Amino acid sequence: MTQNPFGQAQGQTHQNMQTGNVAQQMNHGGHELFDVHEVLSCVVAGLNLKTILRPHVKDQELLSMLDRQYTFGVDEYNIIVESFKTGKDPSHPTSSYKMQTGNDFIYGIKASQPKKPMQNANEISDEMISGYLLGSAKTSATTKTSAALETTNPVVRRVLADSIPNCIEMAYELSIYQNKHHYYQVPQLDQQTMQALLNSFTPVQGQTMNKVQ
Repeated sequence: MTQNPFGQAQGQTHQNMQTGNVAQQMNHGGHELFDVHEVLSCVVAGLNLKTILRPHVKDQELLSMLDRQYTFGVDEYNIIVESFKTGKDPSHPTSSYKMQTGNDFIYGIKASQPKKPMQNANEISDEMISGYLLGSAKTSATTKTSAALETTNPVVRRVLADSIPNCIEMAYELSIYQNKHHYYQVPQLDQQTMQALLNSFTPVQGQTMNKVQ
């Protein structure tokens, strides 16, 4: 019978996992490695996008928002990289991103010019830029959520999970900005239909499950 050349190493790894002696930086599953690699690639792409778009921003409010989200994003990127490489707590906890705007939306649809692809780079506008940033924040939230569900290292999982609300907050801030400038319009249903949907579910009375005897 041919001996498996990897048998001894596999057995040793299995023994170390049982006794808890696996080094912290090696405490990662296969899915986790691929998924966190995708997360970091996505974050880098988002930061690069902000750098590319910044010189084209005209509105000072959008420029300030871009700068704040970029600075916060770089720090969060460093935290993810640190915890991913070491498997240990990062040098400081994940911060919470705070919007500097209200949360009021303008509802309703107003007639506007139909959209079409640019034919010249000079056509870039604050509407397009805020839309690109919004799309990047949504992608980051989705990618981090997917990765956190497959992450076995408890520190990395927590860092990813803690960063997801920040992506949501950034996306929300950008959507409010777009809505205020009528770039992102929010339709509403008629009152009767809305009320019917709001009342289509009701709370459970009591919290004890009836067990079958």
